[in-house]
Formats: sequence, structure tokens, C-alpha cells
Amino acid sequence: MKTFLIVSITLMLARSFVIAQDAVSASPSPSPATTAETERVVVASQDLDVSREQIVPSLGATRYTVGPDRLDSQAQGENAPFNQTILRFPGVAQDSFGQLHVRGEHANLQYRIDDVLLPESIPGFGQELETRFADNISLMTGSLPAQFGFRTTGVIDIHTKSGALFQQGEASIYGGSFDTIMPSFEYGTVTGKLSSYVSVSYMHNGIGIENPTSSSDPIHDDTDQYKLFGYFSYIFDETSRLVLLISGNHSDFQIPNNPGQTPAFTDMGRSTFDSAKLDENQTEQNSYAILAYQKKVDDFNMQASIFTRYSSVLFRPDNVGDLIFNGVASRVDRDIVSNGVEFDASYKLNDQNTLRGGFLFSEQHATVGTVTLVFPVDANGNQTSDVPRRIVDDSDKYGYFYGFYLQDEWKPFEQLTINFGGRLDFVNAFVNENQLSPRLNIVYEPWIGTAFHVGYARYFTPPPLENVDQSTIAKFAGTTNESAITKDSPVTAERAHYFDAGVTQKITKEFNIGLDGYYKSSHSTLDEGQFGQALILSSFNYNRGEIYGGELTASYDKGGFSAYINAGCEWARGTDVSSAQFLFDPAELAYIRNNWVFLDHDQRFTGSAGASYMWGDWKAAIDALYGNGLRKGFANTQKLPPYETFNLSLQRRIKITEKTSVVVRFDVVNLLDKIYELRDGSGIGVGAPQFGQRRGFYGTVAYDF
Repeated sequence: MKTFLIVSITLMLARSFVIAQDAVSASPSPSPATTAETERVVVASQDLDVSREQIVPSLGATRYTVGPDRLDSQAQGENAPFNQTILRFPGVAQDSFGQLHVRGEHANLQYRIDDVLLPESIPGFGQELETRFADNISLMTGSLPAQFGFRTTGVIDIHTKSGALFQQGEASIYGGSFDTIMPSFEYGTVTGKLSSYVSVSYMHNGIGIENPTSSSDPIHDDTDQYKLFGYFSYIFDETSRLVLLISGNHSDFQIPNNPGQTPAFTDMGRSTFDSAKLDENQTEQNSYAILAYQKKVDDFNMQASIFTRYSSVLFRPDNVGDLIFNGVASRVDRDIVSNGVEFDASYKLNDQNTLRGGFLFSEQHATVGTVTLVFPVDANGNQTSDVPRRIVDDSDKYGYFYGFYLQDEWKPFEQLTINFGGRLDFVNAFVNENQLSPRLNIVYEPWIGTAFHVGYARYFTPPPLENVDQSTIAKFAGTTNESAITKDSPVTAERAHYFDAGVTQKITKEFNIGLDGYYKSSHSTLDEGQFGQALILSSFNYNRGEIYGGELTASYDKGGFSAYINAGCEWARGTDVSSAQFLFDPAELAYIRNNWVFLDHDQRFTGSAGASYMWGDWKAAIDALYGNGLRKGFANTQKLPPYETFNLSLQRRIKITEKTSVVVRFDVVNLLDKIYELRDGSGIGVGAPQFGQRRGFYGTVAYDF
């Protein structure tokens, strides 16, 4: 019924816009004055986009960008989950629960929308961002210039569609395997000086989270997801504009079941339970609003923004089943509210020097509400009563993050660019910390088509406020949730030295290649894992860590043919857990204290490739993903087998009138039905097993107007 209701609403909205479009078509043509005003707004918007890029450029960092054609050519096109889109970038490894690992790091990713920082949310299963509303997406890695702080493994920068560039509408229905149905609607327009773009969607499917078994029919794995995104821009004149970005989504997930599990405890006289009938669920909510003002005056550019964001995750256990299997049933409710302001500016002093500077201030308030059912145990861990005890463990924490930067882009001569500067960052959360971080990037272009870059960055990465476990260990003494280790040193900021060097070469006008290498040495190395029953991540530190590797990229575009390939290799290690020690098993903790171990997200090789061909109204594409296997076993001493998946798509655009058309598309995901495991349930901070998606067939019908 819910699916039918959403589909009906979407179709009615589409019909309303079609009727309105017909009415506009039947009315007299717009006056020349109206057309001229619209064209002026479009041109001003494009010019301001270019100016905005000069405020926070990549300046020697490794930048990989995909545009509308590449997004449309990937498996599932604009309907692809956002994490699947990023997996097509170099050096990105796939993990369970939609997680991404870039260059051997667990997370530490910074997201920006139209060059404005997006505050952090609580990691969950759902993808808050959508491929649909992106015009182009960039991933910046390596030695980042000084304007990028705190989250520095990579910067994912999304330039959204806007009314100025997307003056049309589209209503679509996407569906197929695993009971998938997703109606969506997007519309962009320019009205006077106001340009706007809105995207709404609803999705239901039966594989919301990776299946813990290799079966093609997951048990208890439904998800319902509602998403809204809006972009509104008001052009005051050719030099200034005000932009409002809004987003909201609500997602419900069933936690998938693994049949055949063995009961371990007795609850109120009951000691049997069918694990295929567990009923665990998780609800996630995210919303944000960003207001940004941009101004350009001669050689001065600036953008100031204010933002607010709310994020929550609620895990609801199956009390009886979880107690029988685990001896613990925890209801966990985490939320975080973030507010802040960001300012970035650039000023061209002369032909050789451009100064850039700015600041960021963010206040965060994280709350955790936990109600846990446990059994009492004796000194040997044996259950002494089948009557569960109820333990409430609530906490909250404020965090304050400040960052200031200043840098100079110096061009001593045309072929050489030297960008140098630094950041000063402060964090006041679980501990008070700060760091002055120098940055240096050098780009040398000896001739047209060739660019060498080398850089150094000092990084300062505080732990995510929402992921630091604040459990009261003493409350669970003498219960089935007792920690074998009671030591709980505070989680602190990671401090790192990062080196990066590479070259890009334009072989021909159509063929480009790039090669990049990196090395990172860190103290208080941050990592995250799932410790306990709830599928929520907790942060901890290794005393020392190091990551190093390299990437190769190549692309070819000519006529209707386009192809790309990305390959990466990396090593990620850490030693001596220095915080949140109570999360660990004693034997594992002792081993890590005296040995270097692979981080749980270490994957030796990653790869992606794709090709598409367009002829007339038809377009065909194929792409592939490769992973060498994440870590498993005691202290991550083993790894999972490698895997590769292939995907196909075929689409045709059928033109109806000058302004309307129908697009019909067919996608096959995991064409060869490869059975592959992302996790096997072992390793540091890993819960249940998770398998990658089995073969799926999907179809899309879209009406453009």
C-alpha cells in the first residue's frame, strides 16, 4: 500500500507538471524581455560558478572528476546508490553497510556540495546523498591545500544540478529484482532572478543491507527510503548571489537474518529460537540546510555560509531473540545536531600571487540513549539467572571545532605553481587539542599536456563526536555485557605527515593517463569498528599507523565512444591500541600491542573500468569492479578472496516533441551472478558476515519535459 501511494503521488505530480507545461505551450511565446532576463541569469550563474572554483581550488591535490555522461553510463545510471558511484573512482574499496574506504583509510571523508562543507552525520546504512541531483562529482585526495581540514583522506565535492543548467523536468519509475521500486521526480526552472531545482524520490527494496548469507533471497531485509533535495539561487547582479541548499531523508531498515544460529542463553525459561525469525530494525533520519552568499569584486572573491544539520540512528533489537543468542539486547538511539559558519576568500595580488584564507566554526551536540537487557553471570561468565536486567546508560556531549587557514598561490613563471600555507585547528570535545599544520604543493608543467605534482601536508583529524563510545563500563559488571578489559583511555585526534607525488599526461586529445603515489605516517591513528550487537560504529586509536600505495588512471573519449580504467594498490597498518581498549578481546589487544596489524579496511588492490558507446538515440555501456578482499581472522591476519563483478546497461531516448521525450533503460547488475563475501564475521570490529549483491535486473522508464 505504501509503495502504491508513493507511486500514485509521484505520477500525479508529474501529470500536474505536464498539464502546466501544456498550458505554457498553448499560451503565447515568452516575450523577448523575459527570454533575455533568463539568459542573463544563466550566464551570471555560470560565471559565478567559475569564480567560486577560484576560491577553493585543488591546487596540486589529486583530483578525479566525472560528469553527466559518465554518471549516466555507470550501472543503474542516476538511480545508482551514491556509494556505488564513488566506487568507480580510483583507490576506493567497497565495504559492508555502504561504507567506502579511500586510500586505505576507514572513513575520514569530507563532503562538499557546491564547494560548501556538509556537516557530518551519523554513519548508517542509507545513502543520504543521491547520484540523481549531481551534475558532476569530484574526488580530491593526496596532499590537500590548506582550505581543507579535519576530514582529509578525501574531499568528495558535488556540483549539483541547478535551475540555470537544468531547465526541465523528469518523472521516472525504476524497479526490478529484490522487489525494487523507486519513483522519482526532479524539476528545474528560472523565474526572474531566481533559479531552482528540486528532486524527490522514494525507494523500496528487499536488500537494504548486505545479505549475511550467499542466498539470492535475503530474509528480513526490506528497506523504505524517502529523500528530498532542493537548490535555490537568487542572482542579485553579475557579481553576487545567495544560494539555499536543503535536504531531508528518512530510511527504515530491517536487519537481515542468518538462519541456523545456535542459541547460547535461556530467557525466562525459553532456550530455543529460530534465528531466521529475528526482528531487528533500524531507523535513520538526516536533514540539513545551508545558506551561502557569494560575492566577486574585481580580483576579490568570497563565499560565506551558515549551516545546520540533524542526524539520528535508532537501532531496535529483538529482545527475546537477541537475549537467547547473544545474552544482550540493546536499544540504541544516537543523534547529533550541528551548527556552524564557514568563510572562504581569495584575492589576486598580482600576476604571480593569489592569497586565499578563511575559517570554519562548528558546534556539535551528540546524545546517546541506550537501554540494554542483560543476564547476570558469575565470575566465570556463566549465566546465573534467566531473568534479564534492564540497564539504562544515557550520555551527551558538546564538541567545538575551529579552523583557520592562509595560503599563497605563487607562480614564479608560467609553467611552475607553488602553493604554500597552513592551518591552525582547535577541537574542544573529549579532550582539548590543537595543531598548526603546514601545507606545500608544487605543480610543474614543462610542456602542454604534462603536469608533475608533489606535495606535503600535516594533518589533524579529531574523532567523529557521534562515533566515540560513551558507555559506562562499570554499569555492566557481572553481566553478559561485561567488558573483559576495563581500561578506557580517551579517543584523541590523529596527527599525520602525508606525502604525495604524481604525473598526468595527455597522450592525445582523447587519451589521458595519470599516476600517483602516496605515503602517510600517523600517531594516534583513528579507526572505527562494530563492537557489540548494535550495528553502529565506535572509534578508537592505534598508537602508530602507516599507509602507502599508488594509483593509475586512464580515460579515452572520442565521438560516441568513452572508456576509463582505474587501478590502485595500498598497504594500511597500525599497532598498539591506545584508546577505548575495553572494546577489544584481551588476546587480540595483547597481540596488537606488540605487533603491526593490517587495518580492517586494508585491501591490497582495487580496480574499476567501464566503456560506453552512443549511436543516435541508443546508448550501451559495460563496467566492472574489482576487489582483492578485505581483512579477516584473528587480529586481521588473514584476508578474504578477491572478486570481480560486471554490469551492463542499454538505453534509448524516444523523442516525442521538441521539448519532451521518453527514456527507456535496462540494467543488469552482477551479470555473471558472482557470489562474493565482503566480510565473513571475523576481524577487528566486524560483526556478522555480509555478501555482495547477487545478480539483479532493473528497468527504468523516464518522461522528460
